[in-house]
Amino acid sequence: MSSGIDQLLHLLDEAFDKKAWHGPTLRGSLRGVTAAQAAWRASPRTHNIWELTVHAAYWKYAVRRRLTGEKRGRFGLDGSNWFERPVDAARVANSDERLWQADLKLLAREHEELRAVVEALDPASLGAPTKGHANSVGFIVRGIAAHDLYHAGQIQLLKRLCRHKGDKGDKGHKGDNGNKGDKL
Repeated sequence: MSSGIDQLLHLLDEAFDKKAWHGPTLRGSLRGVTAAQAAWRASPRTHNIWELTVHAAYWKYAVRRRLTGEKRGRFGLDGSNWFERPVDAARVANSDERLWQADLKLLAREHEELRAVVEALDPASLGAPTKGHANSVGFIVRGIAAHDLYHAGQIQLLKRLCRHKGDKGDKGHKGDNGNKGDKL
């Protein structure tokens, strides 16, 4: 394996689930989050932790597909990019964690599948454009690692907001989050 491939794998792992200097990774930011916390919204116009999680899984799938040149396949869920979560709010209200756990497993599975594709890349291909796109293979892999960290930061903020709202007895499901114009 080339040092370029090794570096990309290290970057993917550091952003997703290995020790990193910058703080929580994507998987680390999700550790201990319950379905109720994942479903909480800062306002009706924002995504929740659960939606960010499935969105991250989808883009790991999309990057893997782009790297392999696969035609549009079948992601683990119907749809693309953003997925409304939870699908059945009553189940979450009843503390049913099964759907949340299944989506966390989907994220981990998509990461492992992406990682396997990157590990199998030809080092000479890193500067070449991905099939059907102008961006290089290396650029796209670095981008998905940055994508994980971007959403890890959002999740950390949402967890803090959820705790703060919970301390005041407001679960944040009633419209405005108290900050006019706040678009987390």
